[in-house]
Amino acid sequence: MTSHDPNLSRRPSKGLLGWLRGAGREEDRPQEDESPDTAVMLDPRHLARSQLLTDIADFLLAHDLEINPITLGVAHNYLTGGDGSMTRSIDQRIQSRQPLTLEWIELILRENGSDQSEFLNRLMNRLESNIEAFDRTSTAAKTAASEYGDALSAHVDGLEEMKPANVAANTGELVQELVSIARTMLERTASLERDMARSMLETRALRRSLEQARRSAEEDHLTGLPNRRAFEHRFAAEFAGARDAGDQLAVAFCDIDNFKRINDEHGHEAGDRVLRNVASALTRISDDRCHVARHGGEEFVVLLRGRSLHQAWELLDDARAALAERRMVNRATDMPIGKVTFSAGIADVFSFADSRAALRAADRALYRAKAEGRNRVIVAEPSPEERARNRPVSK
Repeated sequence: MTSHDPNLSRRPSKGLLGWLRGAGREEDRPQEDESPDTAVMLDPRHLARSQLLTDIADFLLAHDLEINPITLGVAHNYLTGGDGSMTRSIDQRIQSRQPLTLEWIELILRENGSDQSEFLNRLMNRLESNIEAFDRTSTAAKTAASEYGDALSAHVDGLEEMKPANVAANTGELVQELVSIARTMLERTASLERDMARSMLETRALRRSLEQARRSAEEDHLTGLPNRRAFEHRFAAEFAGARDAGDQLAVAFCDIDNFKRINDEHGHEAGDRVLRNVASALTRISDDRCHVARHGGEEFVVLLRGRSLHQAWELLDDARAALAERRMVNRATDMPIGKVTFSAGIADVFSFADSRAALRAADRALYRAKAEGRNRVIVAEPSPEERARNRPVSK
């Protein structure tokens, strides 16, 4: 109804009350067979979102992909055209009848310079900011509605004390109408307050879901360990902290020996179980000064602070030896997998030019361990120039 509606100038008795109750008029109410849920389902935007979710699920199931932040993001971009380069790569992969795997997707993302986890993190940061702003607004609105409701209720009580018997008849009729109007406003205010309270609960539930999604974005879905992105954040923090405190810091790359053969002979389910077992063996040595992460594929990375290089080597080598003592069996076929081992390269971080140089040195030492027979831990040797370099002085 607009301000120039002629009906406004011909308001009958109780018309203002009727106008205030407009949202509840019989002709405006949904029919009995049209529930609010049905109205939502018929919303084109809701239908489009529902269809996109269905398409994403179909895409992941059709290609037997795990459900995690990376695959969800890739599926969304592929189906919506959000990443042209990735879309072309996937189309070429499908046309060549090659499988879409998580390892291949991660490789393409790295080659394209994309960081799906970083994208997801930025998205969640924006969502979280919006949610916080909405929560503050909701809280303020709920408080205002409550205070307004209390004040209105007091006015209604005061109006009701003005009985028509104590005043002129026409004044009494007007008071009664005002009481009815005020009661209607009070009911709608109470309804608004309930709606705001419900919205606040939903907002807080969404924030908890976002926090869980953020943790998921930094967690390897198979082993439960932190992933490569989480490790890089941890490494940067530990490097700065150890440098400033004058602590020792070592980093090691660990790679499962003959993992491709295990996958080829026993299948990917057995390979996944081997990955989880190696992750478990490394987790046993982790604490608040020793951090383990899955770096990708069959490779893990370990960060050890506050131990000498020899102590760090001993700890890692004990984990290697304990794993090598075990014998695994393929539960699906009862065929023995045999001894599972890993090779590792470890480096004293502050014996090298910077943190990246230390990582490269540990990686080179890992390749030496593979070349020298596997199932061993090799210490990275700094060059004479690096050996002569002074350890950074703590601030």
